[in-house]
Amino acid sequence: MYRNRIVVKLGTSTLTGGTSQINLRRLLSLAQQVVALRESGSDVIVVSSGAMAAGRSKLGLSVQSKSAMRARSIPYKQMLAAVGQASLMTSWDQVFAIFEVHVAQVLLTRDDLGDRQRYLNARNTLDTILSNGIVPVVNENDAIATEEIRIGDNDNLSALVANAVHANLLVILSDIDGLFTSDPRKNPSATLIPEVVEIDDDLRSRAGFATGGLGTGGMATKLQAAELAMRAGISTVLARGDVPNVLVDIANGVRHGTRFVPIVDHLESRKRWLLGEKPLGAVVIDAGAARALRSGRSLLAVGVNSVLGDFKSGEVIGVRDLHDTIEFARGIARCSSIDARRMAGMKSSAITEPGSEAGRAVIVHADDLVVL
Repeated sequence: MYRNRIVVKLGTSTLTGGTSQINLRRLLSLAQQVVALRESGSDVIVVSSGAMAAGRSKLGLSVQSKSAMRARSIPYKQMLAAVGQASLMTSWDQVFAIFEVHVAQVLLTRDDLGDRQRYLNARNTLDTILSNGIVPVVNENDAIATEEIRIGDNDNLSALVANAVHANLLVILSDIDGLFTSDPRKNPSATLIPEVVEIDDDLRSRAGFATGGLGTGGMATKLQAAELAMRAGISTVLARGDVPNVLVDIANGVRHGTRFVPIVDHLESRKRWLLGEKPLGAVVIDAGAARALRSGRSLLAVGVNSVLGDFKSGEVIGVRDLHDTIEFARGIARCSSIDARRMAGMKSSAITEPGSEAGRAVIVHADDLVVL
């Protein structure tokens, strides 16, 4: 049975129940399940979509086709989200109040969890909300964000939130039963994939199909979220949101949908953050340095072959080996790209003067590095 912290991502299609507006009965059912999980000893964070759908309903606008919505300007969608967010939170407040549980609105963007200080602030806020017995309801800050609206990034946001709060279970509820071998809406012979232990190119190609309904996300973004969670040591389940008691069942180990098995058991907090940060540059290293990093050692200047991009000390960079264009590690630079280029290939003895700090030869310290 899963315990401690659970992040539940609820898609628009789940919250509307296939209608054109937020379905209060559906919200009530989900709130009841969240309360049951809390009473069993788990902290629960809700990542809720639905602001734009609530905005359309509030303004009395008709449901538009996906192509029509894509044609709408970003400010128009932001307007819908700004109007609908208040209505959405009112609905959540009403259904949780039935169980005498308070909720707290937390609006985030991907960038909030990319900047180290804002990441820590968000994590501390969520920790404090949970410690006071309140249910955080997280949504992307659509009123000011742009890219998130275009790609339906609440899926990825839920994984980043799970990563930040050290959750051990992420549940993504949608209008589909899980990950299939192909799009079940187009291929009747498509079969459910009950468990995923590795996400490869073949699986990504299978996830090219999108979900239906009013949401802006798709299976591809759900797979991205699952992959991030897997790398952070978090079990992830993708399941259908209208199945009775689905959250409680999943938390108790009952099989629903597709389960994504974590790649690692645990990552230290600082390294968890690295997984959600966008690298601002990269270093290309030799085979000896690659072996050293995989064995848990720091990256020294002597192992650096070349430096890509521009970065400052304290910023996140990627690490690539000579024979692979794919980033295999990520860390916090101990020096700028200018200094890294100057020291590349040099032995520590040539960099560090007698009596000076030996750490000058370190490009990325082992404590600030995670191997992907």
